[in-house]
Amino acid sequence: MSRTDLATSPPPSTSSSTSSGPSLSDVTGLDLPPDPFAADCPTRTVLDRVGDRWTMLVLLLLAERTHRFSELSRTIQGISPKVLTQVLRGLERDGLVVREVHAEVPPRVEYTLTDLGRTLVDAVAALDAWSRRHIGEIEAARAAYDAR
Repeated sequence: MSRTDLATSPPPSTSSSTSSGPSLSDVTGLDLPPDPFAADCPTRTVLDRVGDRWTMLVLLLLAERTHRFSELSRTIQGISPKVLTQVLRGLERDGLVVREVHAEVPPRVEYTLTDLGRTLVDAVAALDAWSRRHIGEIEAARAAYDAR
């Protein structure tokens, strides 16, 4: 069955299914009408945002507690201030993070996950745990591929 067929066909019945595995609707328990495989699907922008490596790291840190910009910058090695600013602005725009500016000199800016942002924590943490658990296998597969 093609991706288009999956997106347009009704969900398989739960009584007798001959497919090779459960559909996404079966796994999530949700009826998911948007089709991220379609070029104009708005969920693509969400998947792009959440799937970004820097976004994942920011979300993991903010899941622990509220952080200041400088804390995030110091903790996430390799991210430039410009990129961190872009990530935080995008997360704020999507309603996943709230930015709070405290009237102090110098100004203190803190970032906190919103309730919507907290709904992502389990998924992001699961990807983090999976990558840590399987990094040895991934590195071995890369080495074998590169040796060909």
